[in-house]
Amino acid sequence: MKARFHLPDFTENFNVNYLFIDMMEKLPKYFYDNIEIASVYGVFPPAIWNGGRFRRGRCTPDFIKQVINAFNSKGIPLRFSFTNVMLKEEHLKDEFCNNLMKMTDNGLNEVIVASPLLEDYIRNTYPNFKVTSSTCKRITDPEKLSEELDKDYHIVVLDYDLNNKFDILEKLDHKEKCELLVNSYCRPNCKFRSEHYRIIGARQIAYNNHLNADKNNSDRNFDFFEHKEFSEFFESPSLDCECASNTIFDIKKYPTHISPDAIFDKYMPMGFNQFKLEGRNIEMINLIEQYLYYLTKPETRDEARYRFYVQLANRGLIKFQF
Repeated sequence: MKARFHLPDFTENFNVNYLFIDMMEKLPKYFYDNIEIASVYGVFPPAIWNGGRFRRGRCTPDFIKQVINAFNSKGIPLRFSFTNVMLKEEHLKDEFCNNLMKMTDNGLNEVIVASPLLEDYIRNTYPNFKVTSSTCKRITDPEKLSEELDKDYHIVVLDYDLNNKFDILEKLDHKEKCELLVNSYCRPNCKFRSEHYRIIGARQIAYNNHLNADKNNSDRNFDFFEHKEFSEFFESPSLDCECASNTIFDIKKYPTHISPDAIFDKYMPMGFNQFKLEGRNIEMINLIEQYLYYLTKPETRDEARYRFYVQLANRGLIKFQF
């Protein structure tokens, strides 16, 4: 059994992910032997179905095709984070999102869902996609989680607050379907987490409505607070989150953090082999350090770091100043 890692963001992190996966293939001596990349998750903006992390901007058709081909040609699925919990019936026919589904409907690519409305639509309209149940659902009750695992999901991403609840984890059936978020940047037992997802979903809808109202609209003239239909979120204390500035060193202190040693020595012997790395909104250096920490052997990590930064520098993706 291999540890299957799901990497964050095939758009903004495209170059980092592609180069890192390429290095895994060409220089396997740096990496753990029993690992593989199971998917790269994220969205092509502007996708109104997107959730979990707000995404703005516009991807060109050529870039979308490039990304699809780059990862699918390696046998790696794109896994769409279609986890907007605020969707309504009117959003199901979104032209951009439906075009993405048609472009990637090849039996390899996948979707992550949180909204029952969108899930039913995707299952009926695009049955070739494997469906993952999102951590955005915040299922922490053991009985409800067991019910979720019994459903027809390819994978169920567990709420990270269960990461160290071994009395619950050990009793779960279908451990092969459980995906553990190993490096959560959110504090344990965050009381605002569900509200965050609602805010992000509302903001994504407002942003897409702004773009769809006028094709010449851009990021520069978008103001979330102008959209009065979402005024209930304006004064939320959860909008100011200190966890946004966390680094790899900060999150290691959380009891919900799962180290590489714990993955191989504790969780995999229990039957878990799906592991999600968070990082759709963190800076490049922090993201790379996460990859090195989880995927490279400790004794080769420094050399792997050097080789990877040289690759980025040679491609003009990172600059060193002295």
